[in-house]
Amino acid sequence: MKHLELSGELARDIALAFDASPNPYMLLTPDLRYAGMNQAYLDAVGRSRDDLVGKPIFEVFDAAGENSSVAQLRRSLDRVVATGERDHLALIHYPIEIVEADGHARVEDRWWSATHTPVRNAAGEVVYILQHTQDVTELERLRRRVEGQEDRSVVDAMMSGNLLARAEHVQEDNRRLQSERNRLLDIFLQTPGFIAVLTGPDHVFQMHNRAYADLVGRDDLDGKPLRDALPEVLDQGFLSLLDEVRRTGEPFQGRGVPVQLARSRTGGLETVYVDFVYQPLRDADGSVAGVFVQGHDVTDAVLADRRQKLMIDELNHRVKNTLATVQSIAMQTARSHPDPSRFAESFQARLLALSHTHDLLTRSHWEGAELHDVLEHETEAHGRQRVLLNGPAVPLKPSAALSLGMIFHELATNAAKYGALSAPEGRVMVDWSPTPDGHLSMVWTERGGPPAVAPQRGGFGSRLIERSVRHDLGGEIDVNYGNEGLVASMTFPADMGRS
Repeated sequence: MKHLELSGELARDIALAFDASPNPYMLLTPDLRYAGMNQAYLDAVGRSRDDLVGKPIFEVFDAAGENSSVAQLRRSLDRVVATGERDHLALIHYPIEIVEADGHARVEDRWWSATHTPVRNAAGEVVYILQHTQDVTELERLRRRVEGQEDRSVVDAMMSGNLLARAEHVQEDNRRLQSERNRLLDIFLQTPGFIAVLTGPDHVFQMHNRAYADLVGRDDLDGKPLRDALPEVLDQGFLSLLDEVRRTGEPFQGRGVPVQLARSRTGGLETVYVDFVYQPLRDADGSVAGVFVQGHDVTDAVLADRRQKLMIDELNHRVKNTLATVQSIAMQTARSHPDPSRFAESFQARLLALSHTHDLLTRSHWEGAELHDVLEHETEAHGRQRVLLNGPAVPLKPSAALSLGMIFHELATNAAKYGALSAPEGRVMVDWSPTPDGHLSMVWTERGGPPAVAPQRGGFGSRLIERSVRHDLGGEIDVNYGNEGLVASMTFPADMGRS
């Protein structure tokens, strides 16, 4: 104690009393170096102050190679530093090296009982560990000598009804409880669901696991009130829910609840969906002291359900539209082809054209298709060298892709029967580009075939093209039947493309 920084008469008196106590005491720094000790401690361990002050305790005393004893003592001292709470060792087997007056050293078997108490500064920080130790070697030896004998009354009396044995049991129970606590803490921290413990009226974070930190996108939560740790959730109703659980003592359960969190460093809010439970935590007197938060991030499941519902709704819509289209194709084709064989051929070709576009849309999960892909699918049967496609990438909505697929199927079929594709040297050029006002301009040009002749009466193909351009797509079409071949010029509105 003489080596500690003390001042004043009171400090000197305390130091003198400490040194004069018949009970062994010593002080360690948080890094487990000797800071001071009284004479009774020096007598118990057979060392001088100069041998100990400033030196690590486990460098001076290594329990004569007994690693379990060293580990047991170190754990106790570390717990005091980590928790700031007193820790007891009811019984520890810790042999020590005794240096005789002649300088010879010997190892002596010893048993000790010790209490480790934290010493704090004005700021509440642990600056020393005070050890009160008692050498109980003789009692332990006596207990071992009479162990198994019928008459143990003397020993029982000396040890207050086997007090030392009970202390050993208590210490073993404490070790088991500490081990269980550590195991439960590991489970708490590693559980895949998010968990947090909030206490007090301000809902201060006492602890949280890795999953909770990942959910909110930050880890500096413990010791902070909810309003400081997660300010973005204050206006989303969660604070009032926590207050209600504290007030009523009743749990609250939420499913698929959206919460906006500032998970990125940019500060932008990201919406996640959670299943969670707020469970009240009670004190010994039954009052609610805090709230246990537990739950799971179900964002992926919620979004998947929404996508599935959207796809089902879209499928229902598409099926109805497709059936209506098939019905129209059948009726109009039948009117144009009274002969059953010609009807079957034309009807099958038009259904295949519809099927080709459906294949394209299925690949993109009915999110849309590219204009070039639709044109290529409907004209590739005539050879890529004979149908030249030229234009920028244009994404199409599913409805626009289906309509354009039917339009260009009819144009290609007509060209193969009567136009440029019916002649060996005939060619078709399809050009498209955006107009200054944002519309889409498309031109179908046939060259190298017979002169184009306007039909005496409009067939189903002509009516389908006209209807699809004007009614389905809201566009305009102008068809020129010239000596060099058919030219179809079309203009479509900007909102035909995929948004």
